[in-house]
Amino acid sequence: SAMNFDGEAGLTHGIDAHGFNYNISQYDSFHASHPHTPLYGSEIAGAASTRGIYENNLEKGYLSAYDVSHPQWGNRAETAWQAVVERSFVFGAFVWTGFDYRGEPTSLKGPEINSGTMDVCGFSKDIYYYYQSWWTQKKVLHLFPHWNWQAKEGQEIEVWCYSNCESVELLLNEKSLGIQKMPRNGHLEWKVKYHAGALRAIGTQSGTVIIETTVETASAPVKVRLKPYQLVMNADGEDMIPIAVEILDWKNRLVPLADNEVVFSVKGPGKIAGVGNGDPGSYEPDKSDRRKAFNGRCMVLVQAMEKPGEIKLTAKSPGLRYASIVLRSFF
Repeated sequence: SAMNFDGEAGLTHGIDAHGFNYNISQYDSFHASHPHTPLYGSEIAGAASTRGIYENNLEKGYLSAYDVSHPQWGNRAETAWQAVVERSFVFGAFVWTGFDYRGEPTSLKGPEINSGTMDVCGFSKDIYYYYQSWWTQKKVLHLFPHWNWQAKEGQEIEVWCYSNCESVELLLNEKSLGIQKMPRNGHLEWKVKYHAGALRAIGTQSGTVIIETTVETASAPVKVRLKPYQLVMNADGEDMIPIAVEILDWKNRLVPLADNEVVFSVKGPGKIAGVGNGDPGSYEPDKSDRRKAFNGRCMVLVQAMEKPGEIKLTAKSPGLRYASIVLRSFF
């Protein structure tokens, strides 16, 4: 049962397992007074962030993608998870939330579309990789923010790294900025004076390099790229495919600040079911044939009709090279 209080109400004595919604400071006292009651985090964190944004802008409803913002009743993601994993008597937790969603106002100002580890389109925020680091066996090395800070040349930028490697070395334009040991269930930070080029992280385990990642300064937008979740669907008038849309430069690098409008058209037995971009401050219609990119990405949903065949989707943006793909629907 999920509880929004400290656990001392009468209902506590009639359930098999006690779930805490937040209130992480109560874990220890509850366990001390109820040592035989299984305990878990039925809701934890409530942390809030906006994909690709690295400083708060409450006028637009943007919250920094660094793990720093949460409502007064919640916690940073890292704080919330550490409170669970460091206590053997807390058997697990559910993070609030997986995806951004509309509604349910909190104590944070602005549109309430910031609580997810992914945005409303399913594009991963940086915090997604914190959980991936400590919840999976996959080797993770995620470096952020983007490296397009031309207006801040020579100024210090906070660089964070999520990883499950033992140690991580950071280099700017191949000059080492130092090696740090990764704290368990934590993250790493460097203060880096901005110069255009490439940030490279090298992850090691027992002294051996096991994974690397690079964040490069992108140049001007040149092309549109379409990345469908899959290529086939049922010709039942209901099935649909989400297609990620990316704005790229001449070296196929995502342009992290791009907001180009993309216009979609479909030929064949399909239709555009909706569009999105994960921007919590956007009031563009979700039922449309066009959408602005938000920090380099947007999305279109293509829906099948009750007729099989090839469905060609084309995405155009003024001044950019267009993209098209062919989807197929079957009975």
